[in-house]
Amino acid sequence: MKWTRRLRYINAKAKLIILVAGICLLLLILFLLPSGKVNQNKATWLWDASLIRSETEEIVAFSGREGITTIFLQIQKEVTEEEYRRFVAAAHQKGISVHALGGQPDWAYGEGQGQGMELLTWLDEYNQASAPEEKFEGVQFDVEPYVLRRWDREQVQVVEEWSANMKVWVQEAERQNLPLSAAVPFWLDSIPGPKGENSDSFSRWMIQNTDAIAVMAYRDSGEQMYELSKEELKQADELGKSVWIGMELGDTEEGEHLTFFTKSEQEMEDEALSAAKLGSDHSSFAGLAVHHYQAWVHKRTVMVEEKR
Repeated sequence: MKWTRRLRYINAKAKLIILVAGICLLLLILFLLPSGKVNQNKATWLWDASLIRSETEEIVAFSGREGITTIFLQIQKEVTEEEYRRFVAAAHQKGISVHALGGQPDWAYGEGQGQGMELLTWLDEYNQASAPEEKFEGVQFDVEPYVLRRWDREQVQVVEEWSANMKVWVQEAERQNLPLSAAVPFWLDSIPGPKGENSDSFSRWMIQNTDAIAVMAYRDSGEQMYELSKEELKQADELGKSVWIGMELGDTEEGEHLTFFTKSEQEMEDEALSAAKLGSDHSSFAGLAVHHYQAWVHKRTVMVEEKR
């Protein structure tokens, strides 16, 4: 009987060892399996369109090195259509999509609707007169009425006017078969949507009515950038839309915690990768939108000089 009990004890111990070994092997396999693919696409804002007159090659080359797949290029009257065509064609040749960019804070007001339509009318005429490789592939509206005093006094009314304008612009962009995106602050998910609309927040309304948004989630931490964008990413996951996570590189008086302006190259790269990894868990994640091209170039130039 003693031998029988001992044999049972040995068998039970062996089974436990096998079970533990199996669990460890499974955990090791899971650890060694390649993680999900990280979307490292990047976009950038190019505000000074006059740069394309003399720096097209440099801009396109820089974009290629930095993984930029989309450029939001401001439309300025001082820049000719031929200058835009040359730049857009050069970018397209390298697989870079160029979107027309426009907007002012007061475009959110009822009387500002026409200014947005002027941009879209110009864009329609430009694209119709351009070769396929010279055409803008989208349009982005950067309208920020919250920097004006009226936002504090009449926020609800401003939201009504802003959303009404967006509807008109979206309808026109759809007629042109042109994707439309909007740059929005991360806190837009805390603002109620327009009255009578089926949206629990203004961010959801924006996502519902546009093709994509760029969330200005400016922080000097990739995790914080993601956390500020997470609600919009979830909303866009549900709605089948796209979200860019914004990243600030420029100097700002609003606080060093909002930008990578004073951070090292390694810190910037590490935090950008962190935000991209977290964002890539969402089907809606389009990549990082870096603000802005000239600040980015300045950052790289300073880094190169510091290494010498």
